[in-house]
Amino acid sequence: MFDDYVEHATNGTQQASSAAVLPHIAYEGFEPSPYDKNTARAELGEGQESEPETNIPTTPIFELGRVQYAFPAPLISFVVSSDMLAMGLNNNLIVLIELSHAEQIIKVPIPRKPTEMSIYKLFMDPSGKHILVTSTQGENWYLYRSWKKPRQLKGFKMVIESVAWNKTALLSSTHSTSTREFLIGARNGVIYEAVLDAEEDFFKSVERYLHPVFQLPERHPITGIKFNYVTVSDPRAALVVATTPTRIYQFFGAVDRRPEDAGKVFTGLFEACRVTAPKILELPGNLEHSELHYYTTNPDQATSIPKRMAWLTGAGIYHGSLNLDSDSEDHIDNAALLPYPQISDINPSEVPLSLSLTEFHFLLLYSDRIVGICNLDDNLTYEERLPLKAKETVIGLAADPVRRTYWVYTDQSLFEVVVGNEDRDVWRIYLEKRQFDAALRYAKTAHQRDQILLAQANSYFDNGQYFQAAQSYAHCSATFEEVALKFLDAGERDSLRSYLISRLERTRKSDLTQRMILATWLVEFYLSKCNELDDIVASESISQDVENLQAEKAMVEEDLRHFFETYKANLNKDTVYGLIQGHGRTDMYLFYANCVGDYERVVEHWILAEEWLKAIEVISRQSNLELYYRFGPVLMHQAPKETVDAWLRQPLLDPLRLIPSLLQLQHSARDPLLPNQAIRYLNHVIFEQHNTSPTIHNLLVTFYVSPSSSPSYASPEDDGPLLQFLSNAPTDPITGKPYCDLDYALRLCKAAGRTQPCVHIYSKMGLWENSVDLALEKGDLELAKINADMPEDDHSLRKKLWLKIARYVVQDKKDIKSAMRFLENADLLKIEDILPFFPDFVVIDDFKEEIAHALEGYSAQIDTLKGEMDEATRTAESIKQDITALKNRFITIDANEQCSKCSNLLFTRQFYVFPCHHTFHADCLIGLVKEYLPAHSLRRLVTLQTELMKDASKGKAMVSKPSVIISNPTNGRQPVTQRTLLSANFGHIVNPLHNGAKAANVLGRSVISAGDKLRDLIVPDALATLVSAPNWLPGLGGGSHPTRDERTSDHKRLEAMRAELDDLLSSSCPLCENVVAGLDKPFVVEGEADMSWTL
Repeated sequence: MFDDYVEHATNGTQQASSAAVLPHIAYEGFEPSPYDKNTARAELGEGQESEPETNIPTTPIFELGRVQYAFPAPLISFVVSSDMLAMGLNNNLIVLIELSHAEQIIKVPIPRKPTEMSIYKLFMDPSGKHILVTSTQGENWYLYRSWKKPRQLKGFKMVIESVAWNKTALLSSTHSTSTREFLIGARNGVIYEAVLDAEEDFFKSVERYLHPVFQLPERHPITGIKFNYVTVSDPRAALVVATTPTRIYQFFGAVDRRPEDAGKVFTGLFEACRVTAPKILELPGNLEHSELHYYTTNPDQATSIPKRMAWLTGAGIYHGSLNLDSDSEDHIDNAALLPYPQISDINPSEVPLSLSLTEFHFLLLYSDRIVGICNLDDNLTYEERLPLKAKETVIGLAADPVRRTYWVYTDQSLFEVVVGNEDRDVWRIYLEKRQFDAALRYAKTAHQRDQILLAQANSYFDNGQYFQAAQSYAHCSATFEEVALKFLDAGERDSLRSYLISRLERTRKSDLTQRMILATWLVEFYLSKCNELDDIVASESISQDVENLQAEKAMVEEDLRHFFETYKANLNKDTVYGLIQGHGRTDMYLFYANCVGDYERVVEHWILAEEWLKAIEVISRQSNLELYYRFGPVLMHQAPKETVDAWLRQPLLDPLRLIPSLLQLQHSARDPLLPNQAIRYLNHVIFEQHNTSPTIHNLLVTFYVSPSSSPSYASPEDDGPLLQFLSNAPTDPITGKPYCDLDYALRLCKAAGRTQPCVHIYSKMGLWENSVDLALEKGDLELAKINADMPEDDHSLRKKLWLKIARYVVQDKKDIKSAMRFLENADLLKIEDILPFFPDFVVIDDFKEEIAHALEGYSAQIDTLKGEMDEATRTAESIKQDITALKNRFITIDANEQCSKCSNLLFTRQFYVFPCHHTFHADCLIGLVKEYLPAHSLRRLVTLQTELMKDASKGKAMVSKPSVIISNPTNGRQPVTQRTLLSANFGHIVNPLHNGAKAANVLGRSVISAGDKLRDLIVPDALATLVSAPNWLPGLGGGSHPTRDERTSDHKRLEAMRAELDDLLSSSCPLCENVVAGLDKPFVVEGEADMSWTL
């Protein structure tokens, strides 16, 4: 603050030497401290002794610096508030400097000559806005912060010695121009109440009012005055303190809160003091000047209340703490008089010129130096000479009541007293006074805190406050052995336990051994305390009330449980188990085992105690599945229902590993009215968890079949659960068979004599005949009927099974009437099917009616078949007529009709006409058809061409036999001399099994090549001639003439081949067919010039 204008008294060489003694810092090992940052152990190592802090440079408490400003005239008065400096010079010039803009210096002259008026004092309010200027002539001026010239207060005709501002109102209203009510202490001993307002109002004066409220009886100058409201939010009472050079007055009473313009707030307070004399203290002396100062903890807050006061008197410094309690007679508590120190041998009785009050010091200004006296121990802690010039006179001290800055001013210079390390030795002073809590608040280093805590711990121990001593010892660097022995010698095991806990909490986590030793020792302490309390309760339970002891025991046990939960990682399990068992604490044994997750030990304990349900509860609470498998057999044997309930709550169990536990119930005796718990669990596993293990399914079948699952007697109703499982058992989705082994189930059921399950299993296996035979063997006719109807898709097998049942009914029961009733219910059997089963000499009367009904049924079937035959005959005749009508179909074409392919006249040679009105010459049609016919049709076409050409050659001449006769080879094709086999085009594939991919490629290319060669074998012109064979006549040509029968047979064969050839060619229009067949072919054929799309 104002550093640009401050020159410190210490020179550069002293600062350099101070910096030179700084210790070298090694920047390594800065790991996070395991201790609380507010404890001494955070910076002191384990067991490290407290050593004096030497070679550590100390910052001075105060430091004096000169302000680099040259006054245009000698300085008379100086005030500062809220960082605003106001200086009054002897030429009646007021200089204003705001520290935030120190380069801007405002000079405001008072329009009076020095011979007419001389400035006496300046007064500034806490906000730094209002300045009062008083003169030795009694003339007073008022300057507002924004004004450029002051205004004379014509009503203020007195020499002002002191002013009491309304700090709360001035700091809380930042935009107000009013001073609010304030008190003035005049030289004539009169106290005035006044209000000023800088607001520009033509009808109102700056002086709102000025009113004398009290006159001191001795009429001494009022050198200091302060007032404070008791309650800031609701000011109904106030304390006014006024001082003269020898007296201090305390005025306390109610105030009148009126509107601002009404004024006279303190009138009632001072009128009451005229009736009742105020509190007066007189300190005789020869000092003509006096000062009154307050110290406030938070001075920048409007609602802050001063805590301490100091009064400069001739006898010394009268100081104390302020008490605003309305019930107090004296509002200055702990008042004391501090004599002035002897600082000069020349003038030992020299009295300070001025006084300022800091947090821990009294600043006293002398004619050549400034000193600081600590207000805690009254010792002189600071002294510094003022660097005065020749003939320079020291005037006084000024303090900023808001910013806590302190200034020394002379007639030629201005100095700032910078508060540095003021609380440097406060901790030591409080320590000497044994105020340890206050000392800890002001301790700054680990060494200081450690000294305080050690002294505090020793003090507690000496006073018998062992628990407090334990806590303090745990925070300081006292050695563990020393402290432990002290508590053991004193017999304070409980306090030692508290100390050990605190030490354990502050021991580094990396010190595993130390933490384990401390934790184990604490466990032993807790257990011993529990046993001790048990013994006391047992011995005193008869003679006196032991509720307090039982409550203490419960608290210790709860502390031990909490200790186990907190420090279980620092304890060795075997050691702790040994300690607990040695003290016989079963409850703690179980709690610790649960706490560390040693559930196996807990379950073993409850099983040995035959507490089956508690063992099951422990197993259910934990997540280790191995405990289910290990203790399953014994728990299943003793508490099957609860065990199965626990299993059902744990879906992660492996049922296969629970089989030994389930088998405990196979041969054990149980109440037949209660359900089998093994069957219950297996049903849950199979149907709820969808287990597909054949072992589990087979085990469930075993439990259903075993005798222990049902009462000793057997009845058909007992097969119900087994039959239900076999019917609803899940099946393999791939094979469709149940997961259980049907052969194994069949063997079990046969051995146990379970007929219905055996029949059901036979049906599951598809052995319908065996199932029916077994049902009939056991005489269960209804069961046999049910199984006979099961093969629904095999009609013959169903009839065979029903015949087995019919044979049983007729031959074994030999009851004709029952057989007839059976026949009525059997849809597949007739009377003739069961007649062979009757004896040869049976009387027909019993089933004569059934035979008649059968014959009538056959007669009806014959009539039905006859009608169907007649209907078929009529349908055949209708089809023949339709075929005859098709031969007479015709299409009328024009004489100028052209071929759809060659565009020549259609009637020039043989042609075809299709229903779609496309017309083709025969040879043009053949050329089109062969392009889209499949390979098998092409081969048939080549065969027909060859056969017809052979017969045509025989009809012309028997002498020569050309391979192929071409009637009109106009297209320039070469005659084909021999038909090549299709298989010859496939090439030679060597070892196709070893070269599969190569063989497939060769074969594919060969098939495509063979198709093209088949098309080359077809000669359209020749085929066109052969279709109609215009030159072919029977018997035409040389050679021998065949017989009439031979000609007839050859003619039929040739006509049949021509008809087949005609069907191949005219089955569909090639143009219409080619549209569909050529969808996957490109518009431009490979090798063709792509010019069709050129614009």
